[in-house]
Amino acid sequence: MKRTKLLNRHLSKLVASLGHTDEIVLADAGLPVPANVGVIDLAVSPGIPAFFDVLEALADEMIVEQAVFADEASEDLVTQIEVRLAHWAADTGKPIEHVRMSHEDFKERCSKARAVIRTGECTPYANLILVSGVPF
Repeated sequence: MKRTKLLNRHLSKLVASLGHTDEIVLADAGLPVPANVGVIDLAVSPGIPAFFDVLEALADEMIVEQAVFADEASEDLVTQIEVRLAHWAADTGKPIEHVRMSHEDFKERCSKARAVIRTGECTPYANLILVSGVPF
């Protein structure tokens, strides 16, 4: 049995397979997924699991060098994301670059992701592209 928070075998396999600059998308329940991108669908019902619960579990497993989110996200949502990313960066000693773009550009960029992780989150624009970093 694993020691870290991330117990989902599909998420563990995905994170273990990432190379430098590979991208994954942590998505709300409504983000459209490009046909060429795999989905790890965790959604059970509205709000379950929550976006930030899944982000916290990923934080124990993944090195992130960049986080991308939509300009249209509310300031409250952006603040919550930035606080968690700052904490994450402090834990690893590596800064995480923040990139904002239009939701349309965000959806287009999703087409190059290794996978989309669909949560039950129903907060508008609660979507985040995580760009994999390296431990050195």
